[in-house]
Amino acid sequence: MVFEKEFKEAIVNLSIKEKDKLLLRLLKRDIPLANQLYFELVSTQTMEERRAELEEIVRERAANSGKRSKSIQHLQLQMRSLSGFITEQVKITKDKPGEISLNLLMLNEILKATDPNSSFFQRGKFQKFSVYVIARAFKILVLIKALHEDYQTDFREDLETLGELMTQNDLLNKTAGQHGLELDWLISGEIPDNIKERQDALRKKGFLK
Repeated sequence: MVFEKEFKEAIVNLSIKEKDKLLLRLLKRDIPLANQLYFELVSTQTMEERRAELEEIVRERAANSGKRSKSIQHLQLQMRSLSGFITEQVKITKDKPGEISLNLLMLNEILKATDPNSSFFQRGKFQKFSVYVIARAFKILVLIKALHEDYQTDFREDLETLGELMTQNDLLNKTAGQHGLELDWLISGEIPDNIKERQDALRKKGFLK
């Protein structure tokens, strides 16, 4: 939404008391913004401490989901729930490296805890799950490539693990190829310079959805 100049000026000219009332009313309706401001203005936790807390949650829930899920649909539901936690963390803390490391952790722990030969990997619903994993892997590669070169190597080991785990699952490996994801990018750590353009082009063609 674009605000007119006159409206902006009217807001600026409100009294401090009126602005305070409006801000508190708005924060009640926008919980993510309230959490962000609380972290920035009040919380004594650092970004790294919040990331470490979430890492423990993601590691435990991902491992349990991989071991206990009775269907591919339930496993994917758990992944979406964890993704929501990660997204909320990033909105609050602006932790871009954490967004990468937490997504890598989620995918790796789930795939480690899941038998690639499990019966529910052979069912038709597997396609949605595999595309979800592949789309997340693509997002991770794009985020890593956007970082300064000095920080890109920090994710090399976890990225390689993800590539190897995906390779071990025949259906996941095959679907990755169909959706334009070369697993060697993960295993070698050699991410194409035009990875974002590749991702955009694939989406336009209806892939990664």
